[in-house]
Amino acid sequence: MIFATICVSVLLFMLLGVINGVNFTMASQDADQLTKALKKQHGAFESAPETDAPDQPEGLLSGLFGPMGPDSPETVSSLRYFTFAFDKEGNETRVALKISAVTEEEALAWARSLRGENKTGWTRGTYRYRVYKTNHITYVTVIDQSRELLPCFRILIISAIGLLAGVLVSFAALMYIGKRLFKPLEEADRKQKRFIADAETEFKAPLTIINANTEIIERQMGETEQTQSINRQVKRMIGLVKNLSSLAVFDEKELTVLPCDLSALAQAVGGAMKSQFEEKGCKLTVRAENPAPVSADSEAMTDLLTELLANALKFGDRWAELKVSQQDGHCVIEACNDTSLANGNFDQAFDRFTRLSNAQGVPGAGLGLSHVKEIAKAHNGRVSAQAADGKFILRVSL
Repeated sequence: MIFATICVSVLLFMLLGVINGVNFTMASQDADQLTKALKKQHGAFESAPETDAPDQPEGLLSGLFGPMGPDSPETVSSLRYFTFAFDKEGNETRVALKISAVTEEEALAWARSLRGENKTGWTRGTYRYRVYKTNHITYVTVIDQSRELLPCFRILIISAIGLLAGVLVSFAALMYIGKRLFKPLEEADRKQKRFIADAETEFKAPLTIINANTEIIERQMGETEQTQSINRQVKRMIGLVKNLSSLAVFDEKELTVLPCDLSALAQAVGGAMKSQFEEKGCKLTVRAENPAPVSADSEAMTDLLTELLANALKFGDRWAELKVSQQDGHCVIEACNDTSLANGNFDQAFDRFTRLSNAQGVPGAGLGLSHVKEIAKAHNGRVSAQAADGKFILRVSL
């Protein structure tokens, strides 16, 4: 909601900024057209006939609606300006003083202060000046554009009010629409969490009973292929319920972010799971010798490392590796194992209930890596997965 309001605000700001920028630019061009006409007249309009009007090419509006602005003959007679000429010694001569807002002494002091300035520019906010030389004489012409700039400033104020009103209206509209738009999504999310909680409760009881009855059968009649199959499926269901429960709990959990060492956590998790890799005949290597300090929830980081190694244990045949390092100011975790996957990116492996082509016959529901993604996202981290030259690499950057 806030992001959408910011986008609307930026769009309105840019639009109104362009409108006002063009408006003031056109006002400056009109003023320069007048000072240029005064330059041709050596600083003063002798009279106000049409021939004395600026002979610049007519603008679009003047061409459509007749003489307007600087092109209008009335502009010459109503123009408020003064011009002073300065020789090489700095002696001044009044060329024209057709302005009531300043006295002759103020106008002279003003012209002296502008004599060394650039050719054109704004002075005192609403006055446009031009400095030019003719026959070793320096002319300073200043015209009063306050009347012409008044509509520009009014539009600027109206734009500022419109921008504020637009932001408030858009925020209110987005709040109203957003509630109706996202209400079904919130309801779906609530039902999903409720389903997960109910499923965990409903599955636990029958799974416990099945497991207990299987143990009784094995004690009475001995272990058979059927009881082994039942035990495998029960363990699979218990693991699925556990993963669903972990995701639901993590969605509601508030992280306790404290400084921790990822290298130490990696060594601990790797040591705890080393025996499982040895039972499978898969060699596990943990490369986390240097400290890797990071601000994170240590329990969540332990879960993340455990899920990464659990994935390597499932799909690695001969070797697996867990590496923690510092790269460009980020802590990077890489879990690698041998793979038969073709080279390419496999970021979809982090999506819920997604399994890659090499997962056929391997127990699981595609939830472990999605849990890794959620933990990384909660810590403003990024995840990626790729296969390259027989190596499958899961990468987490924090």
